[in-house]
Amino acid sequence: MTDLQKRALLKAAALTAVASAALVGCGKKEEPVAPAAVPAPVASAPAPKAEPLKIAFAYVGPVGDGGWTFAHDNGRKALEKEFGDKIATSFVENVPESADAERVLRDMAGQGNKLIFGTTFGYMEPMLKVAADNAGVKFEHATGYKQAENMRTYDSRTYEGAYMAGVIAGKMTKTNTLGVVASIPIPEVIRNINSFTLGAQSSNPKIKTKVVWVNGWFDPPKETEAATSLINGGADVLFQNTDSPAVLKTAEAKGKRAVGWDSDMTAYGPKAHLASSVINWGPYYIKATKEALDGSWKGGGHSWWGVKEGAIDIVSIAEDVPAETKAKIEEVKKGLTDGSFAIWKGPITDNAGKVQVAKDTVADDKFLSGLSFFVKGVEGKVPGAK
Repeated sequence: MTDLQKRALLKAAALTAVASAALVGCGKKEEPVAPAAVPAPVASAPAPKAEPLKIAFAYVGPVGDGGWTFAHDNGRKALEKEFGDKIATSFVENVPESADAERVLRDMAGQGNKLIFGTTFGYMEPMLKVAADNAGVKFEHATGYKQAENMRTYDSRTYEGAYMAGVIAGKMTKTNTLGVVASIPIPEVIRNINSFTLGAQSSNPKIKTKVVWVNGWFDPPKETEAATSLINGGADVLFQNTDSPAVLKTAEAKGKRAVGWDSDMTAYGPKAHLASSVINWGPYYIKATKEALDGSWKGGGHSWWGVKEGAIDIVSIAEDVPAETKAKIEEVKKGLTDGSFAIWKGPITDNAGKVQVAKDTVADDKFLSGLSFFVKGVEGKVPGAK
């Protein structure tokens, strides 16, 4: 290519560039640049859901015992129904009243349970030890009398149910001999035997009460043996302060009558069953849990609930129990509720003839909590009593 040709090409390129610039300057305008998009605000994350309150129960017997432990487990289920996912409950059954109780209670605290219920008298000392080492845990002990800053006690007035059972037994006996299968000779059990007898005497002054001790809460073979012994000794209506339905089953098998205990035991001996004295632990367990949830729970106290608070009742009274006896039961319930009736109102004497409650005097809770004698009408002596 010659120099002349090169110059011509350069000139043409320059003219093209000038023309393009002119078009930009006086023709179509530049499109404005869109502003950068503003990011949408991020929704704040929902507050984390509160962890449920972990609650544990230590049971002395199996949940299927039909009596004491079954009643406590019904109370646990009432908690779940009341509070839903605000709580998480668990239980350990068949925990002996021994060093094993301390191990189980420590394990419960170690697993993060913040409210622990021990449901038998023999857990008192182990629970005190564990409570002392776990200040952040709330402990509740059934039927005991020792407390701490983070441990309180609760009980039901089972003697009220025992009295009403006695009213029925006294009316229904044909031999005037009643039998009691008793567990362990502590004031709670002695109080129930005596109250049963006082109730029976109110409807039949001629009765006498025989007692056989099995030295345990849940031992169906021993309970059966004791019930058989009482029947062989002339008792035709049986009462119990043990945890299984063995006594009622024995009465059914031998054609006698009996009263269910702690739970409605009708199904275990429908022909023998006169009534069942039942405990409803639900109201107390709901109260204690509500207090633990709202921060109002306080240790060191004692609650003793009965008919008045809906904790004790007598249910499933047999059809052949006379109408006037059923009416008397309703009067007793009303009187216990409004305070117009007291079971332990004197004069009350023991079976050695000593006046224990003076005429027109009503025994207080301190007196009832330390009973160590049998009332008039109960045969024998309390084991270990002076």
